[in-house]
Amino acid sequence: MPALLDTIRSEMTAAMRAGDARRRDTLRLLIAALDNARIAAGRDLSDEDALAALQREAKQRRESIEEYRKGGRDDLVESEQAELTIIEAYLPSQLGEDELRAIAREVIEERGASGPGDLGAVMGPLMQRVRGRADGRLANAIVRELLSGA
Repeated sequence: MPALLDTIRSEMTAAMRAGDARRRDTLRLLIAALDNARIAAGRDLSDEDALAALQREAKQRRESIEEYRKGGRDDLVESEQAELTIIEAYLPSQLGEDELRAIAREVIEERGASGPGDLGAVMGPLMQRVRGRADGRLANAIVRELLSGA
């Protein structure tokens, strides 16, 4: 069992004792997501697998927040944002845009990429390098900008 799952379980127990319903419920959802990922994988999860499952949960919250904002549902935005904040505590810190841009430049240089047609050749290695620490949409936008020479 990954250490991450143990941590989440113990913190859920602490949240229950403290009467923190939001945190308890969010951690309970994370445990269920990790259990589902374990079942889908057909084996126990490594910490890396568990981290990937948590990243999917965070991405799902970000997408929901975006949709709820479009729909003017501030109450649901607030709820999803609270869950996202809890989930992000278990994820590696995210790279800033400047850091991501610098790494993208390195990968572009390493690959000898020179134009928009090289996007695929850059994105794979870039996402491997920043796995879990950067949003794919932001990385894509930065690489497109750099490759177009803008």
